[in-house]
Amino acid sequence: MSDASLIDELPGELLMWILIVSELLVFGAGLVAFMSVRLTDPVGFAEAQSHLYRTGAALNTAVLVTSGYLAAKALHWRRAAQRVAARIALIGASALGVVFLFIKSTEYAGKAAQGITFETHPFFMFYYLLTGFHAAHVLAGATILLLVAWRDDLRNIEAGAQFWHMVDLAWIMLFPVIYLLG
Repeated sequence: MSDASLIDELPGELLMWILIVSELLVFGAGLVAFMSVRLTDPVGFAEAQSHLYRTGAALNTAVLVTSGYLAAKALHWRRAAQRVAARIALIGASALGVVFLFIKSTEYAGKAAQGITFETHPFFMFYYLLTGFHAAHVLAGATILLLVAWRDDLRNIEAGAQFWHMVDLAWIMLFPVIYLLG
């Protein structure tokens, strides 16, 4: 099989795949930097990590995985010519993105109330940069899902679902490294 046919076999748009790969590389680079700095101060990083709201982060993981499921179902239903079901699933997936942002903003507010900022410890610099960058992607993705629900042709839903799954995958990489790795 030639390289051209492999590209032709990719579901969705090639430019969306390029965006997804580039975004995942940025998240990956951030996590590599986080882990590298963590090696220089494992005790300080563990102490800083103890201030995180792990239950909220676990809940956010369930929220994003569920929203990814809804985005996948929307694509399935649109292919089956069930437009109303597809639109409802897209709106639901977007709403769960908003739930994620609400939980995350509550977590940020809790850190602010404790006086924890970017400057508190290098752990928190990475925490805010990585989770904030991800939150920006959640906001963009939730907006995209709403736009796709409105303009619900198959290609739009496919592209929106691709982007949303990248947002899910980025969180699946961030959650264990930032919240659980001891």
